[in-house]
Amino acid sequence: MAKILIPYYSTYGHIFQMAKAVKKGAEKAGAEVKIAKIAEFEEVRKALSERDTYVKAQEAQKDIPIATHEDLTWADGVVWGVPTRYGNMPAQVKQFFDSAGSLWANGELEGKAASVFTSSNTIHGGQETTAITTIVPLLHFGFIYVGLPYGDNPEQITKDGIGGSPYAASTVAGPDGSAQPDDRELLMAERLGTRVANVAEKLK
Repeated sequence: MAKILIPYYSTYGHIFQMAKAVKKGAEKAGAEVKIAKIAEFEEVRKALSERDTYVKAQEAQKDIPIATHEDLTWADGVVWGVPTRYGNMPAQVKQFFDSAGSLWANGELEGKAASVFTSSNTIHGGQETTAITTIVPLLHFGFIYVGLPYGDNPEQITKDGIGGSPYAASTVAGPDGSAQPDDRELLMAERLGTRVANVAEKLK
């Protein structure tokens, strides 16, 4: 049985919803799954502490443990929840990567399966660039990247304003962040969880 870690960062809850779908898919494949959130910066918490949408989203995640480097070494596969910030990963996620230098130096993550799911406010707001740029540090750590192919995800072949690409599962939060993940986006995230779990099991 593969062990799958889902470390994610979610300001307003969209990535958290996607993480739960990824977990569902990995468990369908028989994996042992752990969800962990990447720590928030204190200055961000203070800046958003009076914004109702932020407070409610964080309250919903209050029981999720903080992701650690030990979680990464525990896992056979890692599915990263990385929202978009200006077409790239948020500083919180980057700091988590940067602080894991000893794992890189010792090759402790080499040969493990990995993938990404992401979110952005708009269709063209970084859905693909965030996934692609996140692949770069994953390769440096030695992960084996698992994509989201068209053959398993016909939902990607659409003119509708939903997420999903061969690079990553994703969701569109809307210009004001009020949109919740579409059922098709959640389904693709679920399939991604299953796919990574199956690949991780074979690699293991």
